[in-house]
Amino acid sequence: MKPQAERRAPIALITGASSGIGEAYARILASRGYRLVLVARRADRLDALAGELQTAHGIEAAPLPADLSKPGDTERVAACIGELPPLTLLINNAGFGNPGLFHEIDPRSHTDMVAVHCTATVRLARATLPKMVSRRGGAVINVSSIAGILGEAGGPMYGATKAFLVRFSKNLASELRGTGVGVQALCPGLTRTEFHDGPGYEDFDRQGYPNWLWMEASDVVIESLAEVERGKVVVVPGLRYRVLLALVNNPLGRLIADRYTDRRAGRE
Repeated sequence: MKPQAERRAPIALITGASSGIGEAYARILASRGYRLVLVARRADRLDALAGELQTAHGIEAAPLPADLSKPGDTERVAACIGELPPLTLLINNAGFGNPGLFHEIDPRSHTDMVAVHCTATVRLARATLPKMVSRRGGAVINVSSIAGILGEAGGPMYGATKAFLVRFSKNLASELRGTGVGVQALCPGLTRTEFHDGPGYEDFDRQGYPNWLWMEASDVVIESLAEVERGKVVVVPGLRYRVLLALVNNPLGRLIADRYTDRRAGRE
């Protein structure tokens, strides 16, 4: 996508755009007339999605294949941001899980998770913010997880990197107060995506969680975008999860939640 100053349509760059929450952001923003830069590893899916959105909505959608666990690819995306007009939205959504015991998982998976969840988020935010601040508008959405607030037994790296996104977003929002630029940490709970279809999730039991806990990716995104307009920093989509968070986020509730997690993990 070439920068053209005369075009006024808002522009969003979305990482992890080929499926799940990232794809939902792409579809909803395209329907609202956004120009899009779609970043993910799977070039074939990016190409198909970009073509579909351009045909359906008459917008520009540029696929940018990149693996954000690789520093060179992250720098290439940052360079692209530098060549574009000021983004209206930067959506740092790329992420993955690495289920299993910390000491048994390939150490490269741990360092890749830090690179994708933390390092790439910081680098792309740094590439984006100078133009946003200069224009006095725009927002950065960092897709965290409710695990970033509550933690996740059995997934120390996932919970820790998602907690980083919450704290980074809160501190950055405080620093940017008064500039016209917003920051959001989106913290969804269980969402119907391909997330649990990846390696290591072969034994994940979706039926083991009540149906009412699951949210649709489109509903998560609609709530996220509405809260960007309101300027809310930490967003937990779904009333069910906000109530659950209030019940669990205290010593007694935390103990009950941990016992439940232990039983599901077979530790009792």
